[in-house]
Amino acid sequence: MSLKASLLVDLYVTFAKIGSVTFGGGVAMLPILERELIDKKKWMTSDEMLDYYAISQSTPGIIAVNVATFIGHKQAGTLGGIVATMGIVTPSLVIISLIAHFIGAINHIAWVRKGLMGINIGVAANLTYATINMSKKTVKNILGAFLFIAAFILIFFLKVSTIYVIFGAAAIGIVYALITGSLELKKQDKGLDHE
Repeated sequence: MSLKASLLVDLYVTFAKIGSVTFGGGVAMLPILERELIDKKKWMTSDEMLDYYAISQSTPGIIAVNVATFIGHKQAGTLGGIVATMGIVTPSLVIISLIAHFIGAINHIAWVRKGLMGINIGVAANLTYATINMSKKTVKNILGAFLFIAAFILIFFLKVSTIYVIFGAAAIGIVYALITGSLELKKQDKGLDHE
């Protein structure tokens, strides 16, 4: 088996494994992705993972699928993106098809409802962990803390659409980068003038 074929198989198997154990999707899968793709596979850094998440949340589609596509593309080009995407969606497709087939027969069973309630609690805990972990890595200065608190207030209390919050935060981040970049250039220019 060629090196590229081996990598494609590895991409598919890795993302199928991740897709089969991830409940809650999106942010809930961040700890699993970090363990599998950063710690075990060394396919990316933690900062790259956060960048992929930010882009995935800002683009149409399911976050987990978008992240898988980006990572697959980084590892093996367009074909890698397709294979990683197929890997992440295969378990969900199989599980959802089975649930859809049997839902009428099992929906009224008490232990099934209790099991689903337990899964919901586990997903909530996983989301909380992922959110705290992500905020520790991304909130690095006063502007980050301000954006974090403002976004939380806008979304949670004022019910502003997340798309407006994301685009607004992106715009503020771009303006901040432009301002601080130009200030750094001015400092460098002043340093050169003194030489």
